[in-house]
Amino acid sequence: MLVMEGGGNSSSVPFVRDLADLGLRGATERYVGTLDGRHCYCAETADDAVPEGGAYRGLRYLYGRLAENLHKVAMRAAHLMVWDANERYCGRCGAETEDKTETVAKECPRCGHVSFPRISPAVIVLVEREGKALLARATRFAENMYSVLAGFVEPGETLEETVKREIREEVGITVKNIHYFGSQPWPFPDSLMIAFTAEYESGEIEIDGLEIEDAGWFARDDLPLIPGRISIARSLIDWFVEGGRSADGPSRPGKEKVYRPDE
Repeated sequence: MLVMEGGGNSSSVPFVRDLADLGLRGATERYVGTLDGRHCYCAETADDAVPEGGAYRGLRYLYGRLAENLHKVAMRAAHLMVWDANERYCGRCGAETEDKTETVAKECPRCGHVSFPRISPAVIVLVEREGKALLARATRFAENMYSVLAGFVEPGETLEETVKREIREEVGITVKNIHYFGSQPWPFPDSLMIAFTAEYESGEIEIDGLEIEDAGWFARDDLPLIPGRISIARSLIDWFVEGGRSADGPSRPGKEKVYRPDE
C-alpha cells in the first residue's frame, strides 16, 4: 500500500524530505533511484496513521490514476521493500545482514554471503487456434475472470521449454511456433513476466483441476471477463483482439511491432 495525496484521478505521491512531514514514523527506508532529477526513497511506516488529506492505495488501484512514471517507481519500490523484509537475516548463517554501499545487495558480516533482490522469471502465453485464443480460469482468480496461461520457470529450463511444459500440464495440449512478445516487471512480490505467443499444435483441452478450473477457445468478439490494463496478460489479449497474427506469423520485436509495457 502507498501513501497518496488527494483522491480519484488526482492522486499523487507526496514530495517530502521526511516521513515526519506527513505525520508518519518510518521503520525502514531504501533508496529507489531518481525521477526527473529528484532522488526517490521508499519507507515502511511504523504505524497505521493516515496523513491528513491522504489515503493508502494499492498498486493495482493506482494504475491509470497515477502518472505512469510515478507508478513505475512505485512498483520498483514495492519490490525492494519486500526483498528488504525477507533478507534482513542471512539465509546461510542467520546473522543480521547489512546493506552494501556500491550496489543493491545485502551482505552478511559474519560469513560474507551476499544476496541480491530476488527476481522470479515466469512465462505468460497467448495460444491461438483458428482465430481463437486459449483463455483459462485459475482457481485463485476473481469470479468469472479468465486470462492467458502463465507459470514459473524451473531450474535448467529454457523459456520455450517452460511455455510447452506449463501449457501441457495445465490444459493438456501441445503448442508450436513460440515467439517472444515482451516483458514486464511484476512486483507481486518479485516476478518478471516474459510474454510469448504460440500456435496450437495438437491435443484436446484437459484441465489439471488443481491450478485451472476451466479453459476454452474464445473468439475476438466473444471474450469473457479479462484482466485490467496494468498487466501484460491484457496486452497479449488486446494484441490478439486487434488481429496481431499476420499471414506469415505474429507481429513481434524486430519484425512488425515492438511492444513496450507503457503503450
